[in-house]
Amino acid sequence: MSRLHSAVVRFFYEADRKTRVRLWLLIVLSIIVTLLATIVPPVPQPHSYHQFADQRNLLGIPNFMNVTSNLAFLLSGLAGLVLLWYAKKVSSKPAGQQRFMTIVEYWPYLVLFISVAMVAPGSAYYHWEPNNVSLLWDRLPIAVGVGALLAAVLSERINPMFGLWALPVLVIMGAGSVIYWFWSEQQGYGNLNYYIVVQFYSLLLIVLFSLLQPSHYNRGGDIYVAVGLYATAKLAEIFDQQIFDLGGVVSGHTIKHLLAALAILWIVRMLLKRKIVVAFDEVHPLQE
Repeated sequence: MSRLHSAVVRFFYEADRKTRVRLWLLIVLSIIVTLLATIVPPVPQPHSYHQFADQRNLLGIPNFMNVTSNLAFLLSGLAGLVLLWYAKKVSSKPAGQQRFMTIVEYWPYLVLFISVAMVAPGSAYYHWEPNNVSLLWDRLPIAVGVGALLAAVLSERINPMFGLWALPVLVIMGAGSVIYWFWSEQQGYGNLNYYIVVQFYSLLLIVLFSLLQPSHYNRGGDIYVAVGLYATAKLAEIFDQQIFDLGGVVSGHTIKHLLAALAILWIVRMLLKRKIVVAFDEVHPLQE
């Protein structure tokens, strides 16, 4: 841990001035957003949230389409884990891999894809019996996964050691925001403020970092497609009933599951196709 901390501190001193300024501005912005989430009135969980448009039962499964569409998360998460397993197996020397210059970059994606795979049982459980208790297990892996994706972007566009340092911090913040929301519900008032910040502000940071800092790999623009797919998924969730009313075949929430899983597959595709374009100064920062 001390070696990791030393590498992060050294990075801040050795990074070029433009990178340091951008980092500090984004850190200050993040502090401001967190403070706003603390002082603004709490956003409660709407009582109507659990009332989904498509409540059809099939084969003894309640809310069949919303439950079974979570298989898409399992498949996309497993696809990512298989890619990581293969990328690590190809060579015992991470610097010889095209998809990861250093093993440090591997860990955020491992957490991401495990989280995505865990969304499947968590979300299926929630849609089988929609309530705040089951929603806790739906939201936990989502919040952890968003934090892991932000850590991966920091790793590839800032520095691998910085991303590795940020990974546990972002994961704890994501999980903490969900646990706090659930605790606030148990206390008689709901407060989604921190969960909203974790989910949506983290995605904004991913876009900002991607715009401000070039990736050390090609196909860096694929992250915009993934975020765009997830944003479209959230729109489909908002228009759940309206989409279902179009023909009574599929609801907006089911489409949300499919589009969000497709966003993860797009990230898997990015990792599969990308190549190194600019090498880091330190290829093996954990082996100093």
